[in-house]
Amino acid sequence: MRLLGADLGVEAMSLYRYVPGKEALVDGLVEALYLQLEDRLDQAPVPAAAPTAGDFEQRADLQRIALTMYHVCIDHPHVVPLLATRMMAVPLARRPLPVLRDHERVLSLLRDAGLDEAQSATVLRAFTAWVLGYMSVELCAMVDNPEEPDPAFRFGLHRLPAKDLPRLRESTPALAERGGPEGLAAGLDALLDRFSRPHE
Repeated sequence: MRLLGADLGVEAMSLYRYVPGKEALVDGLVEALYLQLEDRLDQAPVPAAAPTAGDFEQRADLQRIALTMYHVCIDHPHVVPLLATRMMAVPLARRPLPVLRDHERVLSLLRDAGLDEAQSATVLRAFTAWVLGYMSVELCAMVDNPEEPDPAFRFGLHRLPAKDLPRLRESTPALAERGGPEGLAAGLDALLDRFSRPHE
């Protein structure tokens, strides 16, 4: 709080007029990210989808939520770790309302798709895990020395023992490339394919 106060040019104690402490401030960051997600969803067009027999008619809406979250997270990469840690620390009923509305939005789509309560809970968990996990991997630090033009030194491959980690060393440049929204969408399609025929 002292560092934040210094950055804002105010006394740290003055911040407590707006938030009771650091935890509330962190939750406010998560809330702000989900509010931005809601705003963008209100503006984003629904992508075209071609469902097959028994497929989720709601697939396009679920893709839209995931892809919009991708772009919001790319814009605010330092908030992304909080999305997981605050869910681990804050009970469901105490999470910011925009977070709960996101859960409600996804659950409603799943129930509309014909999934029952238990199936919807299973898919919500998988959907959330895929999106948050994908973003965590997408934004993980990879570059050891940004000023270094040589890829081997830029990624710090000389720090990885060649004998013990040969595959990791050779794969690091490819791993450093972002999978992009296409990778997120492809994984989500695979997940939804698993649950696309709930009555079979």
